[in-house]
Amino acid sequence: MKKYLFLLTVFTLIVFGCNKSNNNDEPESPGIEGNYTGTFERNGNTSNVTLLLQNNEFNGTSDTDRFPAICSGNYQISTDTISFENLCVWNADFDWTLILSGNWHYTFNNGTLTMTKDGDRYVLIHQ
Repeated sequence: MKKYLFLLTVFTLIVFGCNKSNNNDEPESPGIEGNYTGTFERNGNTSNVTLLLQNNEFNGTSDTDRFPAICSGNYQISTDTISFENLCVWNADFDWTLILSGNWHYTFNNGTLTMTKDGDRYVLIHQ
């Protein structure tokens, strides 16, 4: 009798142990963390940029002063959107739409991260 009880227990553990599902409500990261270099473009004007995405935090630079204004902050990823929260203090003497903030549509293919918003475009290559 103990033999059958043991087999039933093992069988139950095997059946129910293999049916675990991932109950995590947050979307899985598509693996875009890392260092990037590339370009930012607005209305035909471009600049070279660097961007680091790591642990839901970002920082970056541009070779043209405040075109774009990247600095640092937090980001979150959902299906096809990256939401940036820029935590830097900025002067009011430039176009604040150049600050990397808000929601950006993105694609990530073969190590290239492309982000677009209102006609602006980042094309970034994973290093």
